Amino acid sequence: MSEARCAGSAGVSPAPDAGETPAHPAKAVVIDTGVGNLGNLLRALAHVGAEAKLSADPAEVAAARCLVLPGVGAFRPPRERLRGPLEAGLRAALDNGAFLLGICVGYQLLFGSSNEFGDTDGLGLLGGRVETVPAGVALPHIGWNRLVERRGHPLLDGLPAEAYVYFVHSYAPFEVPEEQVLARAVHGVPFVAVAGTGRIFGCQFHPEKSGETGLRLLANFLSMAVAATALDSHPGEGRGPVPSPNPVQEGV
Repeated sequence: MSEARCAGSAGVSPAPDAGETPAHPAKAVVIDTGVGNLGNLLRALAHVGAEAKLSADPAEVAAARCLVLPGVGAFRPPRERLRGPLEAGLRAALDNGAFLLGICVGYQLLFGSSNEFGDTDGLGLLGGRVETVPAGVALPHIGWNRLVERRGHPLLDGLPAEAYVYFVHSYAPFEVPEEQVLARAVHGVPFVAVAGTGRIFGCQFHPEKSGETGLRLLANFLSMAVAATALDSHPGEGRGPVPSPNPVQEGV
């Protein structure tokens, strides 16, 4: 089993606040790349107000307005599973204004490439490439770690000042454009733990394993998708706005 592999999810803590779930349930499609224990992710999404469904149907993915791309294990198997009609469906959904959240290896797939077991191209939706965490620290990086250098962004709204989340990985994205970096963590060296641009976001950690902090991030993502979709449904008003990150928050 590759050291880069991300563990399956564990139990889900209660939601931060029942009033923080979207006013209108989001219909989230979780893209099935054939790897991982997805049950707890589906339960976590339901816990924060989503009607979540697992699917590998390209037409269903293409029609979705809110997508989650999870992944565990090595980079290449889910990348190969995505190729062809499923990737075409994903790109069609994004072209139509869908929101996307990549998780762990699903997050890594959003970048240009990975050097795990030789170079493999990614989806190229975010800038940068995935590389092994530099030598000199214990790998894989397993356990709780703090988010640092957080930017003000709706995806991270309401997270505690000392936000700890759960990681299991040996690879991470580097050389990410600064405007796409939403938060970092440090394991020997700083790495990009949360990134995003437009309606495309991802996190290296497992939100479904990260207690109230992880649930809050999922709830924020769903709320952003619901709000933008509501605006998109009124063509005269134009597509809903895409939030931009603010400067790094002082002291966070």
